[in-house]
Amino acid sequence: MLEELQILGRAVKQAQYKQHRALDSRLATAGTTLAQWDALRAISRAPGASARALAAATFQSEQAFGTLAGRLTALGLIDRRPGVGRRLEHYLTTSGEEVLSAGHRIADEVLASCYSHLSPGDRATLLDLLQRIEDGTGT
Repeated sequence: MLEELQILGRAVKQAQYKQHRALDSRLATAGTTLAQWDALRAISRAPGASARALAAATFQSEQAFGTLAGRLTALGLIDRRPGVGRRLEHYLTTSGEEVLSAGHRIADEVLASCYSHLSPGDRATLLDLLQRIEDGTGT
């Protein structure tokens, strides 16, 4: 039983690693990385969000997200504006929106390829199972 769970855990990690490598490689053609595109995507979903909220949304530490946000600011992809107290609010620039849009097109192609060997029903089942793990429902 324990060995089976370890094999399952490794298989999930391998699938994620393969997907991330393919995305990162292709996103380079749009002049971005997976981490940068993911940050742009998170900011797009929550304009004005704090670094803390965006770090959580992108599975990073606040310090790592702050470094990434500094790089995105230097690239002209985001604006950081003062918020309440010491909070900085994050917004996409026009250039950031363009890179995000290009990244969406690339991600759609890469993900279609990654999951092409699964039927639509299999993909729906996989999504359901992963969401159940995330939600902790397991049933």
